[in-house]
Amino acid sequence: MSFKLNVITLSILAMSGSSMAADFAVSKANTSKVNTSKYECQRCGDNSGYRGLVSVSAGYNDIDDAHAGNALGTGEDGAIGAVSGDVAYRSGTGYQANMQAHQLGMDNSFATLAVGKAGHYQLGLDYSSIKTFDAGDVQSKLWHNDGVLTPSEHINVFDLALEREKVGLGLEYGRDFYSGFVHYSQEAKTGYQSSSIVTPRPTNFGLPVDSTTKQWDAGLGLSGDNWLTELSYFGSFYENKIGDLSLPYLDDVFAATPDNQAHQVSLSGQYRLNSTVLSGRVISGRMIQDEDLIQMSGNPLQSWDGQVDTLDGHLAVTSMITPRLRLGGSIDYSERDNQSSVAEFAQYHFNSVTGAFRQNVPQDIERNTYKVNGSYRIASGYRVQAGYERKEVERSFSEREQTEDDSLWMRFNVRAFDNFNIKLKAEHANRSGSEYETNALTSSEENALMRKYYLADRSRNAVELSINHTPLNWLSVDVSTRYAKDDYDETQIGLTESEDYGYDINVSVQLSEHVSGYGFAGQQWINSNQAGSQAYSSPDWYSDIEDEFINLGAGLSYGGLMQDKLTLGLDYLFSNSISDTYVTADANALEKSYPGGDYYSYNHSASVYADYALNEQMALKLSYRYERYYDTDGAVTDVNSVPGLVTLGDINHDYNAHQVMLSFSYRLR
Repeated sequence: MSFKLNVITLSILAMSGSSMAADFAVSKANTSKVNTSKYECQRCGDNSGYRGLVSVSAGYNDIDDAHAGNALGTGEDGAIGAVSGDVAYRSGTGYQANMQAHQLGMDNSFATLAVGKAGHYQLGLDYSSIKTFDAGDVQSKLWHNDGVLTPSEHINVFDLALEREKVGLGLEYGRDFYSGFVHYSQEAKTGYQSSSIVTPRPTNFGLPVDSTTKQWDAGLGLSGDNWLTELSYFGSFYENKIGDLSLPYLDDVFAATPDNQAHQVSLSGQYRLNSTVLSGRVISGRMIQDEDLIQMSGNPLQSWDGQVDTLDGHLAVTSMITPRLRLGGSIDYSERDNQSSVAEFAQYHFNSVTGAFRQNVPQDIERNTYKVNGSYRIASGYRVQAGYERKEVERSFSEREQTEDDSLWMRFNVRAFDNFNIKLKAEHANRSGSEYETNALTSSEENALMRKYYLADRSRNAVELSINHTPLNWLSVDVSTRYAKDDYDETQIGLTESEDYGYDINVSVQLSEHVSGYGFAGQQWINSNQAGSQAYSSPDWYSDIEDEFINLGAGLSYGGLMQDKLTLGLDYLFSNSISDTYVTADANALEKSYPGGDYYSYNHSASVYADYALNEQMALKLSYRYERYYDTDGAVTDVNSVPGLVTLGDINHDYNAHQVMLSFSYRLR
């Protein structure tokens, strides 16, 4: 009886707004006869100590093209090794530490360490390494030596690859109503990238890369019961250790990326009044560049003062008008004020200096964006959303100084049916603007009829449909499709039409307690039409560009083998990219069609693995990965046959790559 009476008592205590005169406060409850041991949390044990997983991997790569490193994590051929882990430490006094590591020892890896006391402070240390491979074993007869590209009969062999190593240190501190943070990071970028010079003859070469970017972030925040605010600073400092390049017999043939820095000060805040939330942000920034500029003739322009001041603002409000209706809106402002110095620069025309001079044009850009939206729940499981957006852009020294984009969209969500979730979205958008003013200042070497796609009048219609269905408790299916079409009806020369459509299908199955699988398929088509002119007059050639992308994949996991110790799995991915260009030229009133530069690539990626548990804490995993990659870009195929052009050769890819890896993992408990 005592158990039943106390349950009733606790139920009465939980009631709110009671009109009874008796004092049913929790502090007054009679718990003397309650056996509290029966209500102790059985999962709330002592969490102090170390918990997590640490693994060590060793394996072998069979790679004949460094490009395979983009998929396998490292472009090294031969023996490889890595360390990974996810470990957490908790003390009984609130101190804690978390460490994560992924493939340390390989080209692409990261590690993070965070220590501190919950609700007080946290000190963080980060490291990451990202290496991207464009091509391996590229050959050139140009060598870089103290800013001089020196020709040599000896072949310079290198990889077109960029490596970014970043380290960071940060501190966060917070108490009752205030918090603060400071973070510093430094990224070093090294390697080679493809570049070119045009004087004295068109030449491709491997540009050495050696730069450092330093980032400082700091902020202070305050908060109350229904408000919060933060004042923060962000600063970036870029230093390029590779200067301008020369040839032994010709100075300043290549201008290096100049040192620069950027600063931002941000003030943001949020205020909540009942069911209405108001938020805002103001950011003031400045970008600075103070380096010498190379001119095509004469001496360099020393200490050019490049400066761009930026101002950004954001104001948003959202309010729950009724339990069914929510309304919102926002205003965004962005200003780019170019304060850079103005100087006379010699003009380059096709293959020689014209002798004419023109001043550089410091362009200013101002953007205003307005958004309103609403969401209404029609009935249980039915919701409709709609919105209107307008973007106004003003650009100085542009052939079209003002553009206005208007967009109206609507979304309909249905969750009323069992095991079904349906989303439908439609959008209509238009762009218009001021009159075109083609003149010598903005476009002296452009056709007066040409319209740049981001300035031209445009009409867009788009629709999206997604369906999530769970017909069985072991089967889930997601299907989505989309279509968008852009019309540039007022454009005679330039992009005249484009369409983008595709679909995605994802299937997930749980065939049994130990067997699960997945599969997915997706395709995307992007078609565009454009018109051009060789005679700076009306259109006399047309091109159709057809891009297609395919992604297919499947995987299976089978566990519970060998007394729940062994799990087997496999994964497969296929991707294919195709780009075809067809050009139709009107030559002497006779139309002729011919293919342009095409691109084609495909990739097969497969992996199998066996995960065996030695005991509750130790496990072994053996995995094998296979990569088959092929691409051909018409822009570099047979490029060495072009007269007078010095190139890096045909850097298309056609390779098979293999990776075998054995991992040992230990679980801390």
